[in-house]
Amino acid sequence: MALGAGALYQYQDKIIRLFVAEANQHIKTKVAVEKIEVSWWEQFPQVAIRLENVEVTEALPGSTRPLAKLKKIYSTFQVWDLWLGTYRLREIHLEEGEVHARVLPNGDVNYHFFQSADTVQEDKLSFELQNISLRNVHVVYHDQKRQQRVEAQAHALSASMSFEEHLLKIEARGNTRIHAISLSAGDFLRDKEITLNSHLRLDTQKDQISIEPSEVKIGQALYEVGGQLAHRGKTQLDLQVKGKNTDVQSLLSLLPPRFSRQLAQYRSNGNIYFSGTVKGEMSSRKNPHVALSFGARDASFYSPSYQEKIEKVHLEGRFTNGAQQNSQTSVLELRHIKGSLHGKPFSGEVVYRNFANPDLRVQLKAQVEVAHVLGLFPVKDIRNGSGQAQVQFAFAGNLRAFKQNPNGAGIKASGQATLKQVRLQLRQHPVPLSGLNGSFVFRKNDVAISHLNGRMGSSDFKVQGQLRNVLAWLFLRGQTLRVEADVAVGALNLNQILTASSSSDAKGLGKSKAAASYAFNMPAHLELDLTTSARRVTFRRFKGRQLQGRIQLKGQVLSTPGMAVNAAGGTFSIRGRMDARRPLIKVTSTANLANIHVDSLFYVFEDFGQTFVTQRHLRGQLTAQIESDTYLDHHLSPRTDLVQAKVKTTLRNGQLIHFAPMQKLGLFVKRDELANLRFSEIRNNFYIQNRTVFIPEMEIKTSATRLSSITVSGTHTFDQQMDYRVRLPLKANKRDKDERFGVIAAEPSYSPNLFLTVKGQEGNFKVAYDQQRVKQKVAADLKREKKVLKEIFQGKHQEKKEAKTVKPSTEYFEF
Repeated sequence: MALGAGALYQYQDKIIRLFVAEANQHIKTKVAVEKIEVSWWEQFPQVAIRLENVEVTEALPGSTRPLAKLKKIYSTFQVWDLWLGTYRLREIHLEEGEVHARVLPNGDVNYHFFQSADTVQEDKLSFELQNISLRNVHVVYHDQKRQQRVEAQAHALSASMSFEEHLLKIEARGNTRIHAISLSAGDFLRDKEITLNSHLRLDTQKDQISIEPSEVKIGQALYEVGGQLAHRGKTQLDLQVKGKNTDVQSLLSLLPPRFSRQLAQYRSNGNIYFSGTVKGEMSSRKNPHVALSFGARDASFYSPSYQEKIEKVHLEGRFTNGAQQNSQTSVLELRHIKGSLHGKPFSGEVVYRNFANPDLRVQLKAQVEVAHVLGLFPVKDIRNGSGQAQVQFAFAGNLRAFKQNPNGAGIKASGQATLKQVRLQLRQHPVPLSGLNGSFVFRKNDVAISHLNGRMGSSDFKVQGQLRNVLAWLFLRGQTLRVEADVAVGALNLNQILTASSSSDAKGLGKSKAAASYAFNMPAHLELDLTTSARRVTFRRFKGRQLQGRIQLKGQVLSTPGMAVNAAGGTFSIRGRMDARRPLIKVTSTANLANIHVDSLFYVFEDFGQTFVTQRHLRGQLTAQIESDTYLDHHLSPRTDLVQAKVKTTLRNGQLIHFAPMQKLGLFVKRDELANLRFSEIRNNFYIQNRTVFIPEMEIKTSATRLSSITVSGTHTFDQQMDYRVRLPLKANKRDKDERFGVIAAEPSYSPNLFLTVKGQEGNFKVAYDQQRVKQKVAADLKREKKVLKEIFQGKHQEKKEAKTVKPSTEYFEF
């Protein structure tokens, strides 16, 4: 070792000079090297010429781009070459760097930097390469002419070479990571670990590469490759490949990415086989003919994410790019598919033709458990499910034509799906759909619903109708599903249907406003035309019977030309629309109430959020028409500042029971009469705007002996601020007088009027003497008397009547 080291030290300068001189003869491009040394231990037992931080400029005229940047390059020779004085460089080792090889659009290449040349220095040093190795080298090959790109990371790759006249034999072994092989069809073998054991023969006279049986290992799959590649003129391929220990992942990596992307998460076990041929010209204008055959025997497929498995799978598959070797003539077939999912059998076939303008033919027949299907093929809007489904489906047609016109004559779809005790838990709704039984019959792009019944919470329903544009809605973006159906409900629980959070269950709903949270969202791509009926309806305190009507939804606008329900002893009907296209839902409606018990109405609507007049105070039958514009958020909370309404009401056979302001009139009317004040009919129009109810003047005929009628007008705000004006025409004796109120009774033909105001908040209001209205009354009476006197003097008045005067008091009265 000491002698070898000494000899190496003695001759290293000479070796480096010989190496540089010989390299300059063979390399025709610029090479920059930071350091050159001779080492006997780094590639022991061989002696190495080590080049550090090497940059090789690509072999294109005028270009300064690098072909390679490498941290280390070793050229090795045998130890005894030192004694012989003749150095033959048989191996080159490239370590830690990158190589960028490219083909320009005109066909020029940047990697022809090595040229044949006579050796110099009287044959003292020569290149006789027998092995090339790469370690941690990033390799990029980009063919701009053919639009092909290969990118790989060579971990440890070596190639041994031997020459026999015009034949070069290469044996390549090692492993590398393929980042991507990009062809015009897309990326193949993305991020795959590859192990090579290849045997090549290069015939320099015939420009032909022969691939003797070689092996390419991708994961656990092993592919045997053989054949020939001729590159004189146009490239001609004649290759055969056969797979061993293949699985679904290895097969998907060989198919076009448009297929493998959707199935990338699935795995397989069992006997998966594969073989194929590639034959013909490969150029920028032509592709070779590709024919692949694959299949499965007693295999299983599963998704690691969901732990569901398809078992006992048998299928036969074929892929070819057809007679013209392009996407138009390409065909993918999956035939004789059979298998089972948790013991339930299925069968079918798939044929996909013309990748540029695809024609698809699918047949499927299956009996499955819904839970297992959702586990294997999850649906975004469904959390989980159970029950059984039996499906028979067939589709045939051109996919582009289907996108343009899903109802076109060239589209054929048929089949039937039958549900048995299916339960679905939707992701956005806490109340499940359960007990689903019925059939769906496919008719081209539509589905007929036959005898579908089930429950949503405690609401049971039966549906008969049509689903329009189903296939387009399922498989195409932006398509609208239209539902035309008759829906019959036994008991409709709107508390559950409108519930927005799982914490608001059916037991807690309806007890208070805070007990439930509601959500009302109308999908943009859903249209409804439903004829509905329900025997019973429940929503908070509301309980109705015999609901009937029609519901329509289009463009996020929900409308009804007419909906009626029996409730509170009468009939409630409504027509209108809900526009949910904006952040605030606008509700425009006309509601009619006929013979509704007013105390029940106040109870159902929780006294309309106030305590001044409650369901304990009122009795009677209400008939009303309400025309309103209301704004709600999507949790059904109203924007009271935007509410506008006109209400026409008639209240018959009414009673006012223990109403606090009436009790204040005990000075004029017996208290037992005021405790239950009866009236035959009230008619008036109310107006709502700016959170205020405006009450025009209305006269109420009462049953009290001294209080024959009451006239009321005023306002009542949503904040429970009251401002009422009341006129009480009291029955009086001939000369009745009440000094406290300053009222002087008139002759028997007249009745004294008491003018009052009711102002304040609920529970904190004041009843006071209305001096302003008394003054207005006195002025009106004087004006009338003046007119009467004038008519008397003019002889137009036949009977003279004594004028009545009422002298107001300036005292403030509080009851």
